[in-house]
Amino acid sequence: MKIAVEGCCHGELDKIYETIQFLEKKENTKVDLLLCCGDFQAVRNEGDMKCMAVPQKYRQMQTFYKYYSGEKKAPILTIFIGGNHEASNHLQELPYGGWVAPNIYYLGYAGIVKYQGVRIGGISGIFKYHDYRKGHFEHPPYTKDSIRSAYHVRNIEVFKLKQIKEPMDIFLSHDWPRSIYHYGNKNQLLKKKDFFRQEVENNTLGSPAAAELLHHLQPSYWFSAHLHVKFAAFMQHQDKEGELPKATKFLALDKCLPRREFLQIVEVKHDPSKPDCLEYDLEWLCVLKATKDLLNVTSNTWNMPENNGLHSRWNYSSTEQMKQEVLKDMGHDLTIPCNFSVSIPCYDPNNPQHKRVPSHIINPQTTEFCARFGLIDINAKVGQLDDEGGEFDAAEDNDAESSGSTEDPSEYSTDTSILSSSINPDEITLEDDEDDEEGVSVRSLEPSPEYSPSFSGFRVLPESMAISSDDAMDSTNDEQERSTSESSHTEGEGKNPEKQLKRLSEENGRGSVKIKRRNQALYTGQDEVE
Repeated sequence: MKIAVEGCCHGELDKIYETIQFLEKKENTKVDLLLCCGDFQAVRNEGDMKCMAVPQKYRQMQTFYKYYSGEKKAPILTIFIGGNHEASNHLQELPYGGWVAPNIYYLGYAGIVKYQGVRIGGISGIFKYHDYRKGHFEHPPYTKDSIRSAYHVRNIEVFKLKQIKEPMDIFLSHDWPRSIYHYGNKNQLLKKKDFFRQEVENNTLGSPAAAELLHHLQPSYWFSAHLHVKFAAFMQHQDKEGELPKATKFLALDKCLPRREFLQIVEVKHDPSKPDCLEYDLEWLCVLKATKDLLNVTSNTWNMPENNGLHSRWNYSSTEQMKQEVLKDMGHDLTIPCNFSVSIPCYDPNNPQHKRVPSHIINPQTTEFCARFGLIDINAKVGQLDDEGGEFDAAEDNDAESSGSTEDPSEYSTDTSILSSSINPDEITLEDDEDDEEGVSVRSLEPSPEYSPSFSGFRVLPESMAISSDDAMDSTNDEQERSTSESSHTEGEGKNPEKQLKRLSEENGRGSVKIKRRNQALYTGQDEVE
């Protein structure tokens, strides 16, 4: 099966599909599936656009609305996860996943599906430690803070995915798993993105939650985006007891722009006897049913159950009996129904409604899914609590000790990314949105010694387990790219090489940096910048 993998979409669906069709014609091949690694921007109308965490000048309608309205239909089955530039109110309608348009499927906060026997999982959003232990409490109208925290990864999603035991073929995340850069050509990466050097050397670049999932799931392929650079790596995992050692091929891609490496076609083994449609994953359905009582839709922080003597239950993995019961309830048919429907008015370019307010509705797909599997619609519960002015925490009704202390060492206690002095010239940020000055001054911050990665259940593999030294990693990247595909597309490749970022600062990078407004810090010491 040939799968097209896209980095950051930024709403450019027309261009992405056109690029795939160009490659199909050029290579005389057929792409079976498109996977998008976040910043999808499923914007239906002007109200949705106001729920995107980007400055006003970046709030553009792009082309998704055409697929939502039915004006166009996606020519290829498309699966995507959320990033940090999304119409959050739209994606929150589908916490367990669902169709955002015909032939375009969202995996939800976290999810696993199957297509022709290929098992595909993913987790939406990016990691920020200060929201990691909270529930999904945000809803429109968003505040300045909640419009950002809405797309932050939560510990409940990571906990669910860590209950998975069966092999994973493909996994998607928006931000990179922390430490993955040690298993690819690190020198080449830093030549392209020198402003990542400090975080790479300190091993603070990327998501520790995603890294933990990488070590637990050990998928054959892991695809990411977010950092706007193409990067390949190969990680050989340590042996699990009673299992053969596994390896993961990692690939990160750029955003959809001319002369950028934003799309690559990979060939993945599949089972042609399996249905040519999306199917629910049986093990994932069992995990969702088992963990439904861990739901938290408040901003209160709490830890997941673990085997520390404080919880009556900590293992929520599926059993064969659970699988058979779910399969029987579904009539042995795991097909995901094509039940998309237009739920709110669509953007009309001939009659724009600039005063349209963001919608907060109950999506019928989620209602049907929850009724079928006995789950709670998180989005509906948040809206209900807002109307009643109350709070809901299912965990309190079932295991009061689950709330735990926010100082519990079992969770990620720090996030050095907020102290980074890196400057990503590609990243969209929210800082100084109303300031139209040509340049801004950004204060460089040095990480404090007290900020060091501290968490359990995750271990960075030693350098000795990497495939080779940095100086020899060119061959690893070449082999990785050949093994995934002979077709890697860059619009206008080779015509105008990307200009180097000019930093007007002292040699050591400290002090004041004069940059354009679009050249903001990827992470800063303020509350949050993505």
